[in-house]
Amino acid sequence: MTENKPVVDEKKNPENGGIDDETVAAVDQGVEVNAAGYRDQLKRQYGLLGIVGIALTVDNAWAALGSSISVSILNGGPPGLIFGLIVAVFWYSFVGLSLAELASSVPTAGGVYHWATIAAGPNWGRTVGFFTGWINFYGWMFDLAALVQITSNILVQLYATYHQDTYVPEAWHVYVTYVGVLWISTAFVIFANRLVPYTQNCGMFFVVIGGIVTIIVISAMRPGNHASNHFVWGSFEENNLTGWQGGVAFLLGVLNGAFTIGTPDAITHIAEELPQPRKDLPRAIGLQLGLGFLYAFVFAIALGYAITDLSALQGGINTYPLAVIYQQATGSPGATFGLLLIIFLSSMCCCVGTVLTNSRTYWALARDNAVPFSGIFGQVNEGLSCPVYATLFVSIFATGLGAIPLGSSSAFLALTGSFIVLTTVSYAIPFVANLVTGRKYFPPGPFHLGKLGYAINSIAVLLITMFDILFCFPYEIPTTVEAMNYNSVILVGTVTLSGLWWIVHASRHYPGPKVMKLYIHDDSAPANSIGMIEKTGENSSTTEK
Repeated sequence: MTENKPVVDEKKNPENGGIDDETVAAVDQGVEVNAAGYRDQLKRQYGLLGIVGIALTVDNAWAALGSSISVSILNGGPPGLIFGLIVAVFWYSFVGLSLAELASSVPTAGGVYHWATIAAGPNWGRTVGFFTGWINFYGWMFDLAALVQITSNILVQLYATYHQDTYVPEAWHVYVTYVGVLWISTAFVIFANRLVPYTQNCGMFFVVIGGIVTIIVISAMRPGNHASNHFVWGSFEENNLTGWQGGVAFLLGVLNGAFTIGTPDAITHIAEELPQPRKDLPRAIGLQLGLGFLYAFVFAIALGYAITDLSALQGGINTYPLAVIYQQATGSPGATFGLLLIIFLSSMCCCVGTVLTNSRTYWALARDNAVPFSGIFGQVNEGLSCPVYATLFVSIFATGLGAIPLGSSSAFLALTGSFIVLTTVSYAIPFVANLVTGRKYFPPGPFHLGKLGYAINSIAVLLITMFDILFCFPYEIPTTVEAMNYNSVILVGTVTLSGLWWIVHASRHYPGPKVMKLYIHDDSAPANSIGMIEKTGENSSTTEK
C-alpha cells in the first residue's frame, strides 16, 4: 500500500449522495462509493429530524407497550409491567451504546450484517456476517408481522367500540385487516417514497403529542375510579398467574419492555439515505431510547391507575386488552374511539417505517449476492428511489407470517419474542467478534466509546445471553403444546435455513460484502482486484490497495 493524496472534490450534493466526508468512503475507479462500498442509489433525503422521526415512529414506544401488554399482564400485573420496562431500558442502554458506536464508524444499510463481517476479520468475516445478516432480517420480519398485527387489532377495535352488542370477533377479521394494512404501507413505500419522511414526521407528532393527550385523558377522566397505589406498585405476587416463582416470572415479563424499546438498529438500515449518518445515527439512537422510555414509563403508570378490572384483560394473548383499559378509564365509547384512533394513526406510520427498514435490510443482503435471485432483489428503481422487488418480497413474506395467529392462541407472543431473540442475537454477534479481534477493525467515528468500549460491549453481550435464554422458557407452567414457547425453535430454524443456503449457494458464490475491502486491513484479507482510493480518518487521507 502506498500513500496518495485525497481524491475528493469540493462540490457537494448531500441529497443525491454527492461528495461529502460523511457519505464517501472511497473512490473506486473514479466513482465515489459510500461506507458499504457502493455508489449511492438512494436519495439522502433524511436530516436529523427525519431520522429521529423514523426512530420514534418505528419504536412507537408507549403505543407498543400498551398494545403488547398481553405479553406481560400475567407476569405480575402493573408492577411487572412498570419495573420490567426499567430493566429492559437498562439492558438496551448498553446495546444502544454499542450499536451507536458501530453506526458512527461504518454507516451502511447492512447494519449489523456488515459490522459482523468487519469485526470477525479476514478469515471469518464472510461467514459470520452472512449468518448475522440473515438472523437480523428474520428478526425484523417477525417485528413487522407483530406491528401490523397490532395495527390490525386496533382497527378492528375501532369498529367494535360502537358495535359491542352485535360484533362477534373472529381471528380472520384481524387477518383480512392485516393484509390491507400491510399492503397499503407497502404501496406507500414503493410509490410515495419521497413522502415517507413526512409520514414519519407525522408519526412522531402522534407519538409525542398523541402520547401526552392520551396520558392526560386516561388520568383525568373518572378520577374516582383509579386503582390503588398498592395495585399499581405492590401487587406483583397476587397478579403473577404464570405458575413461575416471582423472580423468574418478573424476568420473563421483561419481554414486554424489550418489545417496547427494542428497535435501536432500525434507523441504521436507513444510513445510506442520510447526508450526515456518522453524526446523526448515534444521536437518533440515543433520542429513541431516551424519549421512548420516558413516554412508555409515564404511560405504563397511567395505565396501571386506569385499570379497574384486571381479569377483563386476561382474555387471551392474541386479543387487544388496551381497548378494554381505555373503556375502563374513560367510561365513554367516544373517548375510547378517539384514543384508539390516535394509536392507530401512529401505528400506521410505524408500519410504513418498518416496511422501509425491512426492505433496506433485505436489499443490502441482495446486492452482496447473499439471497436467492440476488440479481432481481438487489435492483433499485432510482426513479422511485426504492428497491421495489426487495420491498415486494418483504411484504409477501410478512403476509404469510400474519396468518400464524389464525392457528395459535399464543402466536402474538411468538412474533414479539422471536423479534427480540433474533435481533438481539444479531447484535451480540458483532459485539463478541469485535471484542475477540481487539476492537481494531473499526475506525473511530464522531461517537466512540474509547476504553469503555470493552466493558459496555461485554455487559451488552452478557445481558443479551441471559434474557434470550429466559425468553425461550415456557410462558406459563404447566404448559400445553398450543401455548408452548417456540422462540428457541424459531431461532434454530432460522439458523438452519441460513446454513442450508450457505451450503447450497453462499459457500461458493457469495463473495462477502465490499466492506471487507474497505475496512479489513490485513495481509490475509481478500485481494482487491480493482484500484480503490480509500479515505481513512477525519483528515481524508487515502491509500491505494
